[in-house]
Amino acid sequence: MAGSTAIPCLRYRDGPAAISWLCRTFGFVEHLVVAEQDGSIAHAQLSLDGGMIMLGSVRDNDYGRQLRQPDEVGGLGSQGIYLVVTDVDAVHARALAAGATVVLPLKDEDYGGRSFSCRDPEGHLWSIGSYDPWA
Repeated sequence: MAGSTAIPCLRYRDGPAAISWLCRTFGFVEHLVVAEQDGSIAHAQLSLDGGMIMLGSVRDNDYGRQLRQPDEVGGLGSQGIYLVVTDVDAVHARALAAGATVVLPLKDEDYGGRSFSCRDPEGHLWSIGSYDPWA
């Protein structure tokens, strides 16, 4: 089996914009994108160095009613995603240029590696670091 067996799933109000932002800013690549006739995203898979996330547009369905968007809960979330990258400083610069809100500054970690945490345009929390727990 290639890749991770744990795949984060996210919902975005503007799925196409989220896909563009995540690819441009964090370096994801579109693996599969299924658009609805109205332009929303039924399902998307974005990959990065053997890892993957899945996302779709916010929907009022059985699954969608189990989730809340960050703007519905005071801008906070109940989880975050840690993304392992080789050049944290470059991703940090792209995130700032793309309008990400940095919530934990870029720093060298005591346990090794370098990291920062930010919120994407819809408020989802991302931690970006060079520490690889698999290594």
